[in-house]
Amino acid sequence: MATLKDVANLACVDVSTVSRALNNTSYVHPDTKERILKAVKELSYHPNIIAKSLKQGKRHTIGVVIPRLSLTVFAVIAQTIEEEARKNGYATLICNTEDDPKIEKECLNRLRSGFVDGIIIAGTGKNNRLIRDIHSTGIAITQIVRRQDPGLNSVTVNYEKCGYEATKYLYNLGCREIGLINGPMNIAPYKERYNGYSKAINELGINETTASSKIPVHSLEYGYECAIELLDKSENLDGIMAAVDAQAIGAMRALKDNNISVPDDIHLLSLTGDRIGKMLETSMTSFEMPVSDIGINAAKTIIEEIENTTTEKSKPKNIVFLSKLVKRESS
Repeated sequence: MATLKDVANLACVDVSTVSRALNNTSYVHPDTKERILKAVKELSYHPNIIAKSLKQGKRHTIGVVIPRLSLTVFAVIAQTIEEEARKNGYATLICNTEDDPKIEKECLNRLRSGFVDGIIIAGTGKNNRLIRDIHSTGIAITQIVRRQDPGLNSVTVNYEKCGYEATKYLYNLGCREIGLINGPMNIAPYKERYNGYSKAINELGINETTASSKIPVHSLEYGYECAIELLDKSENLDGIMAAVDAQAIGAMRALKDNNISVPDDIHLLSLTGDRIGKMLETSMTSFEMPVSDIGINAAKTIIEEIENTTTEKSKPKNIVFLSKLVKRESS
C-alpha cells in the first residue's frame, strides 16, 4: 500500500508539501499540486477522494457532532442525516461527545483539520467561540436540536411551547403537583422547556417542583434519581414531565420500585418522545419530535451552504418544528 512518503518521492517534493496539498491547509504552487495529484493517481493513494478534493476544493464529507446515540432521538436524526447526505454525494463522520465540552472541543478541532466541508452539531454551548472561528474559515455549520448561536443555521423544535402544553395537558388530567425532570440550563432545549413549564405553572397557580442530577443527563439513572428527588420534595406529587425518553423510563422504574402506579397514582410523560416509548410495558405518553424531518432538513441546509459559490453571505436559516402529543398508557 502506497504511503505519503511514496507520493512525495514520486512527485519529487517533501512529505510536508504533499500533506499541505492534500489537506489544502496552505498555498502550494499549482504545478506542484498537479505533480502530486499525478503521483497520487499513479500509486492509487486514495485516488478518487483525493482527486475530487484537489479539483473541487471539497471533501464531500460532513461531520455530525452529537451528545449520544443510545436511547436518544439523535440516533434517528444521525441516521437520517447520513441517508440524505449520501443521496447528495456526501459521506458523514459521527462524533459522540457525551455532552462533555472537552470532548466536543477535541472533535471540532479534528474535524476542522481538513476532513470535512461542514459540521452539523448539537452543541453543549461551551465551545461557541470555537464554532464561530471554524465557520469563519469557510466550513459550513448547522445546529440541530439545540440552537446555541443565533448567528448560525439551525434546525430545532419549539421547546417552550412543548413545556407549556405538556404542563397544561397534565393539569387538565387533574394533576396539581407537577414535577419537571430537566437538564443543564445552559443548554437551550432544557432552558426553553423550563420556561414553558414555569409559564404554565404561574398561570395555573400551582407549585413548581424541579429535579436535576450531576450524572449524564441522557441516562436511565438520571431519570431514576430525579424521580426520587421529586417524590422527596412533594408528598402530593401526581404528575411528572421528563425532558427525554431515557429520563422518563428511569422515572417509571423509580415509581415502580416505590410501589407507585403509573398512571393511577402519578401521570408520566416524556417531552422528547421517540419510537421506544410505545414499546414499553406501560407505553409512554410523549411529545414527539419530527426527528426524520430534522435530519433531512439539517442535511439539506448544510449542503446548501457548502455548495453556495457566491461570495455574498446569506442570513442564518432557522427552521423550527413543533412536537406532537401522542397519548399512551402512562397518562
